[in-house]
Amino acid sequence: MKSAAKLFYGLTVFLGFMAVVYIFGTQYLQDTGNVINESQGRLEWAGATGLVLAALMTLMLGGYFHFTERRSDITPADFEEAEVADGAGTLGFFSASSIWPFVMTMGILLMGYGIAFMAYWLIVLGAVILIIAGTKLNTQYITPPEKH
Repeated sequence: MKSAAKLFYGLTVFLGFMAVVYIFGTQYLQDTGNVINESQGRLEWAGATGLVLAALMTLMLGGYFHFTERRSDITPADFEEAEVADGAGTLGFFSASSIWPFVMTMGILLMGYGIAFMAYWLIVLGAVILIIAGTKLNTQYITPPEKH
């Protein structure tokens, strides 16, 4: 098993243990700040739900890394004597000057404001801007530079 999968599996165990401790801790907490409904129990749902979902998400990532790293070659992170330079190489292509990631961010921002204020027209406007910007971002290097 590779290092990333081990890290996320360990984080899953930790978050699962903390969720159990949190759930049992809030069951018997005598705090007057929370509304206690005896028919519903005394569980504080926001924290319990957050910890359980965090544990499930790290389990999902650990499983993903486990299955993908099993098919890949050995990486420098798996060697104890590895140097930083061993992992150097081409990381990928990053666009130097593109306006479209910013436009996509503005579309997501408009959609978020539309959801927050229940303005459906703002959600639609943000979605249209997001779709156009995503299309332009993916096709900007298909068009020759002289056509921009």
